[in-house]
Amino acid sequence: MTTIQAEIPDFLATQAADAAAREQTTVDHIIAIALSSQISAWKVRDTVEQRASRGSLTDLDAILAAVPDVAPVAGDEKE
Repeated sequence: MTTIQAEIPDFLATQAADAAAREQTTVDHIIAIALSSQISAWKVRDTVEQRASRGSLTDLDAILAAVPDVAPVAGDEKE
């Protein structure tokens, strides 16, 4: 484990303490979960950006052109 000292706004510290009390855990655990979640979100964003950069509108047009022009399946109709 690594100890990190950070300054956070008072309102966030209060919210973290409230969440820890509600979840019957420590503020350290709540902060670790929040940090892990945010880092995961950034990784997902980066992955989506990388994959999007490999695509092309020409390829998308070709894919969409191959989709059959049929009525939606029962229950999938647009209201």
